[in-house]
Amino acid sequence: MEVITEGVNNLNIAAAATTTDSANNKKNRIQVSNTKKPLFFYVNLAKRYMQQHNEVELSALGMAIATVVTIAEILKNNGLAVEKKIMTSTVDMREETGGRPVPKAKIEILLGKTEKFDELMAAAAAEEAAEAEEQN
Repeated sequence: MEVITEGVNNLNIAAAATTTDSANNKKNRIQVSNTKKPLFFYVNLAKRYMQQHNEVELSALGMAIATVVTIAEILKNNGLAVEKKIMTSTVDMREETGGRPVPKAKIEILLGKTEKFDELMAAAAAEEAAEAEEQN
């Protein structure tokens, strides 16, 4: 009986560890929509997430996939990010309650900071400060 109890206790600990891992993973995830916010809102948000967490996961479904790819390419082309992982899958979504599931494409792109990230961000901040000073 003791062996079974010990096994159940270990199972609970493993489940708790899994939940905390997935909760930590969500802190740096951005779920992108191509209708709710403008493109550069997500670009700037991704920069902020990379400053805080050293990496960001961009996620999208269906038609928003093109937006996620564009965001990732903007960050990469500006020398701010490197792609670490790209995952694609299909997810069953229900259009209305009780309706039949419709498969939707899903993409998740994990981006990490480049070595020059902090340097480039500091230069951009200094440039913005200089422009603000010129306007005053």
